[in-house]
Amino acid sequence: MTTLEVLKDQRQELERGIRNTVLVPREAEKTINSHSRLIQVVSGVRRCGKSVLIYKILQGQEFGYVNFDDDRLLQIKPNEILGRLYQMYGKQLNTIFFDEIQNLEHWELFVNRLHRAGFRIFLTGSNAKLLAREMATHLTGRHHTIELWPFSFREYLMARNFQEDLGTTQGKSLAARHFQEYMQRGGFPEVVMGREEPASYLKELYQKIIERDIVSRYNIMYKKTLREITGSVMSNPGRYLSYGKLRRQFGLGSDHTVKNYLSYLEEAYLIVFLSKFSFKPAEIEKSEKKVYSIDTGMANSVSLQTGSESSHFYENIVALELLRRQRESYYWKNPEQEEVDFVLRAERRVIQLIQVCYHLDESSTKREIRALLKASKALRCKSLLIITAEREGKEKVEWFGLTGTVEYLPLWKWLLTTS
Repeated sequence: MTTLEVLKDQRQELERGIRNTVLVPREAEKTINSHSRLIQVVSGVRRCGKSVLIYKILQGQEFGYVNFDDDRLLQIKPNEILGRLYQMYGKQLNTIFFDEIQNLEHWELFVNRLHRAGFRIFLTGSNAKLLAREMATHLTGRHHTIELWPFSFREYLMARNFQEDLGTTQGKSLAARHFQEYMQRGGFPEVVMGREEPASYLKELYQKIIERDIVSRYNIMYKKTLREITGSVMSNPGRYLSYGKLRRQFGLGSDHTVKNYLSYLEEAYLIVFLSKFSFKPAEIEKSEKKVYSIDTGMANSVSLQTGSESSHFYENIVALELLRRQRESYYWKNPEQEEVDFVLRAERRVIQLIQVCYHLDESSTKREIRALLKASKALRCKSLLIITAEREGKEKVEWFGLTGTVEYLPLWKWLLTTS
């Protein structure tokens, strides 16, 4: 098959896939300027909707399309690809969409040359580190990057055509019911739209990411161990990472190997890390990390456990939502090991403290409030929030002379707020 035939097949496949897709509005759309001269880059985990997002942005415009997640193109010189694009679209071609660009060797030099020649460039990629490194080296000041995640709960409801009045008892009950499904199935578009059976689809996607984006790219020697570590980490959201503990648990030779494996998972967007809060950047960098899965549905599908604990999955969903909202967030822990799940900071000051607790009984309420009030004093922050399964309202609280006002919100409702 010739290069030209491959490119024609790819364009037909893209168009056919879009025709069968409901184009759900994504919250990231408003951050992309389709007429900007900057290179527009959308990065994120595989199949989170990156290609559909850019296609939607370019709807009604002429553009060339190349998908580098195709082994038939990996040995083709970039100049030949450009020549075949001219054959397909003519000399008026001035906009090009490159899918999964990280698979093209030295892609940044090719893209930079096209940009200097006046082309409008749109890119997607599924490896955070590769994209960031090459762009920082060769495309500084000439690109705009956004990270796309699986559907938020708000996007999930739009995809499901949810139009209930949330001010009514029925609307609230149905939204809460949808949330339980969202937590179990996750936010990957193919699952949300009902085109794929969640467990098998997500497990297959997970395996593809492991094989193509990690094992093959980094020539992983201990493949079985990598998969075991990944399953363990993804099915235990909110856990503290200990390289030494994981090394001993899975029989690896060094902490360095464990650290590398986890960094590969982060680069492929399978996991995200949260650092401990400090006013000193060096301490944040060196702090013990907490880890979360890219999607609770995927975590369920690959879990090494027989069931998932709701509190930890609640915490995972909050961590991802804060990333979508581009909030600078950390966890807080004092010497007494009392912890606040999320510390939000903006303009060098702490603006909110958040605890996540699925089930609030007397003991857990006291524990969460005690930590909030101590963190409130230490960090000089009065905005205190506890995210729960059902409880809603505000109350004034006190702990041995420490006072404050705590707001309670159900998680599904918090996810639909705009702040």
